[in-house]
Amino acid sequence: MSVLLPNMADFDTIYELEEEDEEEQDEPEPVVRSQELPRPRDAPDPVAVRGAGHITVFGLSNKFDTEFPSVLTGKVAPEEFKTSISRVNACLRKNLPVNVKWLLCGCLCCCCTLGCSLWPVVCLNKRTRRSIQKLLEWENNRLYHKLGLHWKLSKRKCETSNMMEYVILIEFLPKYPIFRPD
Repeated sequence: MSVLLPNMADFDTIYELEEEDEEEQDEPEPVVRSQELPRPRDAPDPVAVRGAGHITVFGLSNKFDTEFPSVLTGKVAPEEFKTSISRVNACLRKNLPVNVKWLLCGCLCCCCTLGCSLWPVVCLNKRTRRSIQKLLEWENNRLYHKLGLHWKLSKRKCETSNMMEYVILIEFLPKYPIFRPD
């Protein structure tokens, strides 16, 4: 048996690869490296914080719901949860009005520009998503990983239609023993 550590994000996860005989190597099997830690079977389902705003640009709502989910009771304080969601909402409040203005201008000029006038909206929306992802990464490193939680922005199917929307997923991290060499 050999041990492979794929990257620093999966440092605590140890994958075991089966050794093959050198004579029987027809095609080596590709090693699948996941960016996420495997969830144990008894881990609770992730909590989804959905958008609660009245404006949505390419699936990203203008604000997220600040109501504390009861599943997180005992894991995180309601004040910390509301503070984190308020930070995400402040980021959306700062960036989304610009996106809406560019979307309206892009829709008005769409026929003349053969759709190219919508590219600024796509780029601004991507930049907004990246800033939220960086904010959630900062929150994870600051607090939530210590509490056994992981927040991320994820695309999910809407409950009411076939459209996609962005939600904040709060996953419960598996509890692996920490290897400390002496």
